[in-house]
Amino acid sequence: MNAKPFRRSRRPSLLRLLPWLMLTGAAPSAHALCIQGLCSCTVTTTSVLFANYNPLAYGNTDSTGTVTVKCGGVAGLLVPFTVAFDKGGGPSISSRRLAFGANALNYNLYIDNTYTTVWGDGTTGTMVGGSLLLDALGLSPGLVYTVYARIPGRQTTVPPGGPYIDAVSVTLTYQ
Repeated sequence: MNAKPFRRSRRPSLLRLLPWLMLTGAAPSAHALCIQGLCSCTVTTTSVLFANYNPLAYGNTDSTGTVTVKCGGVAGLLVPFTVAFDKGGGPSISSRRLAFGANALNYNLYIDNTYTTVWGDGTTGTMVGGSLLLDALGLSPGLVYTVYARIPGRQTTVPPGGPYIDAVSVTLTYQ
């Protein structure tokens, strides 16, 4: 039996910079295994909090947060899914920005600690994918993904002060 993929979107906490930041691929192609009513999946996030940012420093300012995916329902079903991030308030996924009034501070979110693959929506960025065995009793901690965040150093046009804020939507798509 083929069911249509179910898409659930959740807007996480805000990304903030005081001057620190708070944070609120692809699933294998498969037949729909999570039939609405028999299972459900959720995504939760933890905040990314940067240390104070010095616009004159040459080094980057890095931090991490997490995204947790849990699925419950009829035990024994394997549910493929993807986790996507939108561009937030920036002009694109590859150019995210924190804002404080008219002032902006560049940053981005990455899939791993090499800070080379931007976490995006699969079009101009990469998504994280996986699959979970359904937990009928709700005892599984789910899959936890680390979100690596970086503010590049030497953004000297940024005036001191804050808070610099951005909101990034996290979308969990499962079948």
